[in-house]
Amino acid sequence: MQTGTSKLFDLSGRNAIVTGSGRGLGRAMARGLAEAGASVVIGDLDGESARDAAKELQTVGRRAIAVAFDARKRADVERLVATATETLGGLDIMVVNHGIATTAKAEDIAAEAWSETIDVNLTSAFTCAQEAGKQMIRQGRGGSIIFTGSINSLAVFPLFTSYGVTKAGIDQLARQLAVEWGPHKIRVNVIAPGWMSTYMRGREGAYESPELLKSIASLTPLGRKCNPEELVGPLVFFASDAASFVTGHVVPVDGGWCLR
Repeated sequence: MQTGTSKLFDLSGRNAIVTGSGRGLGRAMARGLAEAGASVVIGDLDGESARDAAKELQTVGRRAIAVAFDARKRADVERLVATATETLGGLDIMVVNHGIATTAKAEDIAAEAWSETIDVNLTSAFTCAQEAGKQMIRQGRGGSIIFTGSINSLAVFPLFTSYGVTKAGIDQLARQLAVEWGPHKIRVNVIAPGWMSTYMRGREGAYESPELLKSIASLTPLGRKCNPEELVGPLVFFASDAASFVTGHVVPVDGGWCLR
């Protein structure tokens, strides 16, 4: 039986959805929530990746189910939330993690590319949070919504105009929802990762060149890029009773990058 401080971080009996969790950052976060005791819905556009991630958790005795869905389609998001609610018995934690990133000079960004980035990173993130929030309000027991943001909302990186704008929007969205849904005991926060390996569409392998890794290390006080597993601590904190009076915050997990 857990007591004291350890009990604060215990997620036993809680049900979570993690979007974009078939691989990469989302998969590490889903695993972390499961290891803390939560039942987890693996939501991903790639159904095969989602099923593989769920099977990985099931193999080690965790409760996990896979749902293939497109976050840009409200009907799919509604189905994702309904599946979690009906299969697991409710929804306590929503991690909105999916996203894309493309690079271009500001003057060269195509209208279609701009619209797609806004649609995937901001509009569909709101849809996921909104549907989760509606379910949590119906349940009447509160909950925790956690967005994966980026330090690109706090610092400027060349060629990442559309991506940075969407992540800045996520920060403000979290603050807005924290205020509006606070009376329902729903907490809303953002984890803002620094440079790390990522599997976002269009960026596979983009951060692995020796030259870039050396540059990242030189600009990061802790001297290296982040590992996906290092998001688990802040995630479990936000999801758990340890953060029962914490809402509307953006927490960089960046090795000190934003301090330089």
